[in-house]
Amino acid sequence: MSVNCTTGAAHGPSTQRAKLRRTNLVKLTLICCIFLMMATLYARAAGDSIEKLADDPACVRALAWIDKNTSWVTDQQIHLSEIPAPEFNEGPRAEYLKRIFEAAGLKVQLDKTGNVIAERPGTDANSVILLAAHLDTVFPAGTDVRVKRHGNRLTAPGIADNGAGLAALAGLARALSESRVQTSKTIVLAGDVGEEGEGNLRGIRVLVESYGSRLAAVIAVDGASTEHITTQAIASHRLEIAITGPGGHSWSDFGAPNPITALSRGIVKFSALPVPDDPRSSYNFGVIEGGTSVNSIPARAAVKVDLRSEDEAEVNKMERALRDAVQSGAREEMSTARDEQETLRVIVRSLGSRPAGKLPDNAPLLETLRNVDRFLGNRSRLERSSTDANIPLSLNIPAVSLGGGGKGGGSHTTAEWFDGTGRELGLKRLFLATVALAGVQP
Repeated sequence: MSVNCTTGAAHGPSTQRAKLRRTNLVKLTLICCIFLMMATLYARAAGDSIEKLADDPACVRALAWIDKNTSWVTDQQIHLSEIPAPEFNEGPRAEYLKRIFEAAGLKVQLDKTGNVIAERPGTDANSVILLAAHLDTVFPAGTDVRVKRHGNRLTAPGIADNGAGLAALAGLARALSESRVQTSKTIVLAGDVGEEGEGNLRGIRVLVESYGSRLAAVIAVDGASTEHITTQAIASHRLEIAITGPGGHSWSDFGAPNPITALSRGIVKFSALPVPDDPRSSYNFGVIEGGTSVNSIPARAAVKVDLRSEDEAEVNKMERALRDAVQSGAREEMSTARDEQETLRVIVRSLGSRPAGKLPDNAPLLETLRNVDRFLGNRSRLERSSTDANIPLSLNIPAVSLGGGGKGGGSHTTAEWFDGTGRELGLKRLFLATVALAGVQP
């Protein structure tokens, strides 16, 4: 008896702990199943709501219009792309887009920055869904922007970036007009300036400042692809670094410090530094200039640089390293000069700074887009980039960047191309997302 009692006492607590573990495991399993069922039911309900929205007579009219009028959208893309829009000279293209918006019955204005803004009032003027597509291109004045057409394939500088985005905005304006849908939130469509190059996102900055707390969501329509949802904004610094010196004759003043040589030394030093993969970062020496003739020592040389990273602190670190490298290059060049009194000066000028930001994974905006994609059978992935969405995301305003439909490639080259096959998917995606976010009035 004593042995049995002792054995029972010895094994009793461990047996109880085992039973408790099994009980807790069962409870945890039940809780996980409940949450999984709730998530499934929520996703199904959300998907059903998009399906119900698409069955609304107003939306049926819009979706039918899209199916029948993709060729009209492509024609507008060609017209828009053939209007040159280099940095700081987007006016003529803005005027053409303004006429498209006006023909769709929208209230349109051009602001002092050059943005063309079209409003479609909802019942609540204090809640706004903003869709913006940038008007500008990276190509300088004088670039041949005539569109060459080979079947469905269009080729021209800027035809996809951002001819595709602007055409999608034009198509959305017409689809909304054809639908005659009444929304709760006000819908604003804008062609904005200054997204590319040295524009420093000045157009979207003004739009976000103007609408301020009224912004419920922002969608930047940029490029063609429907395969992504850009939810993370990449930070970037754009700089011009110049080096000035005494200059001189290539023969009689040989030995004077040369700004081009000094700048080259700095570029080589910086390029030898490691760039992290995590956070992903990059740099580009995009423009370099200097000198007046082959037989003159230049008095000035300059380079324009683009620094990017997922982490804003890493961009700051890269900028410090770049400044140090160029200063070191200038010192090395001066150390070989024949006259110690002949010096070089390094001048750094900011061309723009784009802030970072990220849309939370559980944001209602992202959930709406995923539900629209599920309804349309569109497979998309989350991406990170530097777009107009940077500004609202940096201010914690829900924002994404989406493509307007079709496919494109060769961005920022004169061989850029666009294929409009299947572009109706992108147009329907934008329309359903916009109306879902704005809310349909009964």
